[in-house]
Amino acid sequence: MNVPELTRVVLTLLAAWTAAQMCLWLRTPIPWMLGPLLVTAMASVLGAPTRSATYLRNGGQWVIGVALGLYFTPQVSALVVSLWWAVALTVVWALALGAVFGLWLQRQHAADFAHLPPKAWRATSYFASAIGGASEMTLLAERHGARTDLVAAAHSVRLVIVVLSVPFAMQWAQSHWGLQVDPLLLPGTRAAEGVSLLWLALVSAAGVGLMAWFKRTNPWFMGALLVSMGLALAGMSGTTLPTALTNAAQLVIGVSLGVRFQRGFIHVAPRWLASVALGTLAMMALSGGFGLFLAWATGLQPATLILGTSPGGIAEMAITAKVLQLGVPVVTAFQVCRLVAVLILVGPLFNWLNGPPKAA
Repeated sequence: MNVPELTRVVLTLLAAWTAAQMCLWLRTPIPWMLGPLLVTAMASVLGAPTRSATYLRNGGQWVIGVALGLYFTPQVSALVVSLWWAVALTVVWALALGAVFGLWLQRQHAADFAHLPPKAWRATSYFASAIGGASEMTLLAERHGARTDLVAAAHSVRLVIVVLSVPFAMQWAQSHWGLQVDPLLLPGTRAAEGVSLLWLALVSAAGVGLMAWFKRTNPWFMGALLVSMGLALAGMSGTTLPTALTNAAQLVIGVSLGVRFQRGFIHVAPRWLASVALGTLAMMALSGGFGLFLAWATGLQPATLILGTSPGGIAEMAITAKVLQLGVPVVTAFQVCRLVAVLILVGPLFNWLNGPPKAA
């Protein structure tokens, strides 16, 4: 990284830190992620030279993955395993919801993109609506000749809308209704301990390296999460992460989300983006109802299941649960299982319905 690029990174981080301090003063939910996200997105759209360093984003995902994995004690994991049927229902729900949203987008904008080959247009609307990772869905869409700019833009809009609205809704519900979760799901009282932290960092780094070696999805988050979960299950974690470290991780993740919105973003098919925003709000409302149903069926706190079934990202929804203490292990388990299932199934499902992509 040259000096001008490094300067842009540093200035972006300073603006993000200032925005986080403002959100702390305003007492917004997840201030260390929302503040950086908002200020970076607005600055980027206005043409400011914002920059997110890949190594900082990866490091942030690593830290969050470790922090979330430490919640999975043997007692908590037994509770999560007992909810396997609810997790399976959530996977089916996510696939069905994405498919319906995709059909709506396909019909809503058929005239706007009539110049595209029919299969390419079906792939664009299908992968733009799937509730999965933006990069993975964009890659799958590219293999089928879709408009990848529309797919990437749709996932960016969906994620930001969810991240900006769900935490505020949860904070409002917590302040008005005094949400209480199972004490088993609350964080323990362990302190950050130097030697244990070093051991945790080394072992989780090995997990990240292994996931990257096998070219698994999101290795920095998933590798750290799985190793941290394994240590917690074995009773070998012995520490927690310093709050300053998890705050910094949230900040760089917020920045990495905000820089997606460059100056030309709003000029990418405005009607398409408006439809994605409307569809996202509908998916959130429907997923909220589904979460309430699961809460009734399982007896768990509704806020926990709403976060677990929300059409957002794993890290963002789990961070919300962590900051507001709304059942991190359950939220993480639901979001992780859904993401893995979607990544495995959406491609084969599209091929089954429309035929495989043509060989290059």
